[in-house]
Amino acid sequence: MHKPLALQCTSLNFRGFQYAQAMLFAIEEINNSTDLLPGISLGYKIYDSCGSIARSVRVALVLANGNEIVSAPSEATCTRPAHVQAIIGLTSSSPCMAIATVIGPFQMPLISHFATCACLSDKTKYPSFLRTIPSDYYQSRALAQLVKHFGWTWVGAIRTNDDYGNNGMVTFTETAEQLGICLEYSVSFFRTDPSDKIKKIIDIIKASTSKVIVAFLSHMDMDVLIHEFSHHNLTGYQWVGSEGWIFDSQTAAMDRHHILDGAIGLSIPKAHVSGLRAFMMNVKPLNSSNNEMFTVFWETLFNCKFKQSMSPADKQTDCTGHEDLTGVQNSFTDMSLMPIFNNVYKGVYAVAHALHSILSCNKTCNNRVQIDPFMILQHIKSVHFQTKEGDEVYFNENGDPAAKYEIINWQPRTNDLVDFVTVGLYDASLPADKQLNLQNKSLIWAQKSQQVPVSVCSEKCPPGTRKVLQKGKPVCCYDCIPCAEGEISNTTDSITCVRCLPEFWSNKRRDACIKKEAVFLSYEEIMGALLTAASLFGTCMTVVVAFIFFRYRKTPIVRANNCELSFLLLFSLTLCFLCSLTFIGRPSEWSCMLRHTAFGITFVLCLSCVLGKTIVVLMAFRASLPGSDVMKWFGPTQQRLSVLAFTLTQVVICILWLSISPPFPFKNFKEFKDKIILECALGSAAGFWAVLGYIGLLALLCFILAFLARKLPDNFNEAKFITFSMLIFCAVWITFIPAYVSSPGKLSVAVEIFAILASTFGLLICIFIPKCYIILMKPEKNTKKNMMGKGH
Repeated sequence: MHKPLALQCTSLNFRGFQYAQAMLFAIEEINNSTDLLPGISLGYKIYDSCGSIARSVRVALVLANGNEIVSAPSEATCTRPAHVQAIIGLTSSSPCMAIATVIGPFQMPLISHFATCACLSDKTKYPSFLRTIPSDYYQSRALAQLVKHFGWTWVGAIRTNDDYGNNGMVTFTETAEQLGICLEYSVSFFRTDPSDKIKKIIDIIKASTSKVIVAFLSHMDMDVLIHEFSHHNLTGYQWVGSEGWIFDSQTAAMDRHHILDGAIGLSIPKAHVSGLRAFMMNVKPLNSSNNEMFTVFWETLFNCKFKQSMSPADKQTDCTGHEDLTGVQNSFTDMSLMPIFNNVYKGVYAVAHALHSILSCNKTCNNRVQIDPFMILQHIKSVHFQTKEGDEVYFNENGDPAAKYEIINWQPRTNDLVDFVTVGLYDASLPADKQLNLQNKSLIWAQKSQQVPVSVCSEKCPPGTRKVLQKGKPVCCYDCIPCAEGEISNTTDSITCVRCLPEFWSNKRRDACIKKEAVFLSYEEIMGALLTAASLFGTCMTVVVAFIFFRYRKTPIVRANNCELSFLLLFSLTLCFLCSLTFIGRPSEWSCMLRHTAFGITFVLCLSCVLGKTIVVLMAFRASLPGSDVMKWFGPTQQRLSVLAFTLTQVVICILWLSISPPFPFKNFKEFKDKIILECALGSAAGFWAVLGYIGLLALLCFILAFLARKLPDNFNEAKFITFSMLIFCAVWITFIPAYVSSPGKLSVAVEIFAILASTFGLLICIFIPKCYIILMKPEKNTKKNMMGKGH
């Protein structure tokens, strides 16, 4: 609605005056030098920007055009026109960006001592801008590495709402994400913001769970925040600061509530410029009453008034202009900003060295050379010299110096003062793993703690677990889920669990793979021992029966039904009992081939003998009929040949099986997750079922023939016992098939052994025990007459 009022500068900033004094010191030193620009005197113009971007741009345009805004008349004569060749300033990034944009087309050098925004390195936008302080590109990355070094992965951030803070925070955020650091919040602030904006920031900090705050702020914004934070007792947070405030003694003096105690951050390396302190302490107001800047400075410094500027209402004491600065303690006499003064000093010397090169100075300089800002800019870019203190000065292709920082820790003293203790260094020129170097010094943290603060969204996931992100939250917020069975993680904060190799399994903690237990039917375990005992008992029992039969081999009951077949049957039963032992123990190539073939052949031999005995019973009955000569067709020779033929058939089947695809040792990983079943794979399933089928065929034939002969007239008809034994045999092997298929691991082996032993015991007991009973307990029945059914 109305035209804004003209900008009025209402107070004096001692810092700005210090920077101006540093420039004057460098100019005076150069003018007094016989080595640098001999015979040439540098002049200067000083303008106050009042912290205003608009005023800064206006002043820059005046300097570029060579016109004065306000000029104090000077009695000194100049041999050159008052045309400015370079500008030293300013202290903030935003004004520098505005000025560099305006004077860029004129190619006038602008050398800043404290504007750090990385955006100013863009030479397409700011071709004439240079600086003697490192770019925030390096500082932001260094701050992220510093935060990562202490394990802080969950932090908050506050930035100045200008080009310095916003650009610096963008680079910090990008680097932090690469390093696995998450920002819980990131808020902007400017010193002119209303109080409700600060209240919102305070509420955000109080509601947060992070304990570390990264502050990318200028010292002016930090001063305002500290003042407001002190009213809300906002202590206990670990501050990480940029060079804008971390080594500022004025900020430390304002922190009376110890909000920033233990703060850590980056600062410009400490510097010393010999003679500068004495020069500043020796400053005096000029005799000219028109020198307004010095007059205001002196009156502000000593809180007095010169007579010519006093009004009747003023109550201050008179200024004489000869007051002593030695005993004054204020921000002007504070030399803690010497690193920035040194940057101003370097900037002036860079211009001087460029002029020295242009004018081809040796003992004298060529005054006839026509100088223009563009020529000076090109020579400034290529300067490379050392100051009297040994500092190396040069600019890279972006107009930036080498990036080196000191890591500063705020360590409070007993008298409410703060020591800025250097605890490390950062050098961007070194390899990435050596850039950050923290010294072995004891650090003080927030609330004077000696322990490094912890600021994480989630605790580290221990080995044996993996990270699972929490829905809707940053990557630093996660849950630790135990690895599944058979999977491990042996590192902290593992993203995935790794599956163990097939022969290994995860331990209880899920942090290592251990070899799976190899499971097989062994002699040492109870089941193996019992089956072994049963096998040996059956063998002994068979031997005892054989001994009894041999002892009573001439008795009618032994001689009946072919004594030779009985002994061959006992021999085959012994082999059947013994072959079960090949199924016990760790499977090997020979045991796998032996167990099934031995089982198949011995059982066929056994059944061949039983079949022969059954046929003998039938033939004997037929032979007792009048006119029958059937026995001559199935005599002892034919019986032997039949046993041999039946057995050889099984032998041929086994040979084919072993030749085509024999059984082999096999590690079964499927039955149990945490165990390896050592078993014998069948090789050819057809071979196995052929062997088993042939045995079943003979058993069925025996059963049918014995069943037909069960009612033949004889007091001791063996066919009855054979029928019963075959009934047991068939029942065992019919139930074996589903039990074998459904039994896991070593139980399937135990089922097969049990079937072998049960059927063998069935044959032995049903066929031979009744005879042994007659031989031993009823010898009176062991007569030929009784065998023929003629006894009483």
